Amino acid sequence: MRTGFYAHPDCSRHEMGRDHPECPERLAAIEDRLISAGLDWVLQRPQVPLADVHDLELAHSALYLAELQSRGSIDEGYAWIDPDTLMNPATMRAALRAAGAALAATDAVLDGRLDNAFCAVRPPGHHATRDQAMGFCFVNNVAVAARHALDRRGLERVAVVDFDVHHGNGTEDILGGDPRALMVGMFQHPFYPFSGTEDPPSNTLNVPLPAYTGGAQVREVVAHQWLPRLREFAPQMLFISAGFDAHREDDMAQFGLIESDYAWITRALCEFAAETCQGRIVSCLEGGYNLSALGRSVAAHLRVLAGVDS
Repeated sequence: MRTGFYAHPDCSRHEMGRDHPECPERLAAIEDRLISAGLDWVLQRPQVPLADVHDLELAHSALYLAELQSRGSIDEGYAWIDPDTLMNPATMRAALRAAGAALAATDAVLDGRLDNAFCAVRPPGHHATRDQAMGFCFVNNVAVAARHALDRRGLERVAVVDFDVHHGNGTEDILGGDPRALMVGMFQHPFYPFSGTEDPPSNTLNVPLPAYTGGAQVREVVAHQWLPRLREFAPQMLFISAGFDAHREDDMAQFGLIESDYAWITRALCEFAAETCQGRIVSCLEGGYNLSALGRSVAAHLRVLAGVDS
């Protein structure tokens, strides 16, 4: 497999203060694990461009983006978005780089230069709605990339799979009601952002699960709910909001997944993609806050994407 690994130092310059769980060390933990697992040499590392405002307008309103840029135009310190979400002077460039990675990965996969790709980027994106930053997220990288594939690259159908432990409310806000897109996800409920269960859009399959759900239950959801809906929709490309905060060692939530569960989910999605959409997958990092568990889980995900998991 030709698997792209998109990463850039700009994404480590965004930070939200001492002891914030969504920290630059998350990316360092992933890089360290790739080296120790012997995966670094099997991945291609393409250049990561900056997105521009016209790219972001695929998923966000111009008014919101102008406000975001204004609030992020600080010389030092932090601009507070909500009690958990802050901007520092490097945040906007990091967000543009993260979206740029998702766009470049989409083009590389569609052009046949890569079979699939993983974007090790931050800030994450799946809580960012069309008009609001929240939940550590400013720009919805997956939604921008999905709309790029539809609006600019001419695809007729794409699917977004979200296995973060939190509901991807931002992606649902942006893509909800678009018949060209299908979203499938599972998340702990009730839990932040306390959404996803009341009148979801018709192009959405949300599967709320209780605290202490383990890998066996999640595999049942994938096999018996996600995959049948995905096969019925038959997307031409698959996007993954890859959050690893459902790991049992991650104390930001109360799920019980382990690395082998993430490998199993990834394998099921890769097999589906091979059958339905020429193997086209772009995966973007979302949550995952226990550094050791995050590194191990991303490595498990990448082993499958790169075809070296045997």
